[in-house]
Amino acid sequence: MKASRHTVFIYGSLLPGHSNHEVVSASILASRPGRIAGRLVDYGPYPALLRDQEAALNNRSVRGLWIEVDAPGLIHMDELEGFLGIEESNDYHRVWVTDLDVPEQHGWVYIWDSARDCISIEDDYWPVYYARKNGA
Repeated sequence: MKASRHTVFIYGSLLPGHSNHEVVSASILASRPGRIAGRLVDYGPYPALLRDQEAALNNRSVRGLWIEVDAPGLIHMDELEGFLGIEESNDYHRVWVTDLDVPEQHGWVYIWDSARDCISIEDDYWPVYYARKNGA
């Protein structure tokens, strides 16, 4: 029986070296860099990704990692992101996206539906912004 694999784009605290990487690290089966349409906002210790009109009008993109995870990995990420299901009231929504540079690459990403009064991040990569923000 083949194990279930899920592809997810990660861009913030789930990245290696960041605060929530341990949530998913044991479940990662493969990873590769990627870039998707959207923009980041600063929620303090982690970002949120928006795929809104502002991002579209300004051709904004976000760099991160495509990871393949097993079923428990996806469940752990859903729990962390407050994703209860498609028709539910979620903190983050899980939506299907395609990589901007490799159209054959696609999978899930966790997003917010609004900025929630958070500061927009001009950088396209959370680790660069986060290091500068914290004086590193």
